[in-house]
Amino acid sequence: MRRQGSVLFLLAAVFALSSCAPAPEVANAPAPAASPAASPGGGKIPVTTSSEEARKEFLQGRDMAERLLAQDSIQHFDKAISLDPNFALAELGRANAAQTAKEFFEHLKKAVDLSGKASEGERLLILATQAGANGEAAKQKEQLDKLVAAHPDDERAHFNLGGYYFGQQDFAQAITHYKKATELAPNYSPAYNILGYAYRQNGDFANAEQAFKKYIELIPNDPNPYDSYAELLLKMGKYEDAITQYRKALTIDPNFVNSHNGIAAAQMYMGKPDAATAELQALNDKARSDGDRRTALFGMTVVDADGGKLDKALEEVEKQYALGEKINDVAAMTADLQLKGNILVEMGKYDEAKEQFERLLKMTDESALSQEIKDNTKLFHHYNLATVALGKKDSATAKSEAEEFRKGAEASKNPNQQRQAHELAGMIALAEKDYDKAIAELQQANQQNPQDLYRLSQAYQGKGDGAKAKEFAAKAAGFNSLPQLNYAFVRTKAQKLASG
Repeated sequence: MRRQGSVLFLLAAVFALSSCAPAPEVANAPAPAASPAASPGGGKIPVTTSSEEARKEFLQGRDMAERLLAQDSIQHFDKAISLDPNFALAELGRANAAQTAKEFFEHLKKAVDLSGKASEGERLLILATQAGANGEAAKQKEQLDKLVAAHPDDERAHFNLGGYYFGQQDFAQAITHYKKATELAPNYSPAYNILGYAYRQNGDFANAEQAFKKYIELIPNDPNPYDSYAELLLKMGKYEDAITQYRKALTIDPNFVNSHNGIAAAQMYMGKPDAATAELQALNDKARSDGDRRTALFGMTVVDADGGKLDKALEEVEKQYALGEKINDVAAMTADLQLKGNILVEMGKYDEAKEQFERLLKMTDESALSQEIKDNTKLFHHYNLATVALGKKDSATAKSEAEEFRKGAEASKNPNQQRQAHELAGMIALAEKDYDKAIAELQQANQQNPQDLYRLSQAYQGKGDGAKAKEFAAKAAGFNSLPQLNYAFVRTKAQKLASG
């Protein structure tokens, strides 16, 4: 897998998808010189702390986190912070290892507040993370470009810039920086992992397999290399082989959450939804954190939606909402409201969906979340209202809301938001049977969203191009991701269209 902990999935669901994410701005104060306990130079990003023991704990935590053992890393980051309360990079590590959205934002804020006490490289890394969480793509890239310029020989600098390009679906640039990281540090295993995913997303399965096998070679006693290789096999439709690799990961670490999730996905695609649900229920029963529970419950939501049991899917989302409500995790709760609204739209219950979207907006506006998140939530509300209007066949309102979203997306210069603006325009054109416009818009939408691939197949079918319709339907049907709600909504329909 690419990352551990469902909090990061959750952030993707509510912040990357809706392009809204929080974090306070801080003054760009000049960074002091590194402390005596900072790591040596040599072109690497320093590790600034007043305590050598804290530094050792941080490095242990970082090593675990980079091997995708986020939950195991938490105790080391917490220990580092207790030994040095001004340890900015430890707070950043703790944020990225968080098992709830609430924890993530709390520790990210601390990291930002402390960034003036760190080196320039550390400060840039922290502010880039903040910008990424805020959906400020241009600002994130600016910080990461500065980081690479300041530390051109640091593998982690290139790794993080590669991550930016991966998130923007510029896989060629991502591959360039991941390969540079492997050249600088041939034993830096995380780079081979994500390099494999970048090749996979680019459709280059041969190079993806080579990268994952190198990853296995470097850390053969860790679970994640086998889990990542399994995801490639899953993508290729080799479900039994994928399950074998997932089971191998679990033999090494029975608590490796994502492998249970992967097994459930493979079973679902093999037409065994009951087995998939049982796998996820077993994960839920032995969950070590709310992050694990969310992963299990979300997987069950997807299995139900994939099988057309949308009422049951809503029940699973309610359980996720209860987890957030228990600790007043507003970011998590609003993500759950977004999921509920999406399911209700799929069910054709448009007024009920609108109620959930309005709750989401009100909850965010009344929360202590940052102004950035509130502004982005208001922007994405136009997207939500456009989907409701489309469902109700209210073309005028759909166009008005879509135009408001488009203007906001253009102003933000966020490529992911701009893809969503094209998606909305394509959906409207498809509803109006303007198939040429629908195709032109949807080709500029998110090609990693199986719903957009299915919409393209519908547009080609409407235009009378059966071959292209089947081509895109097959792409949507065989998307073979880990559990994903937008895939569940279209997988069966795409299979039928692909088969003619």
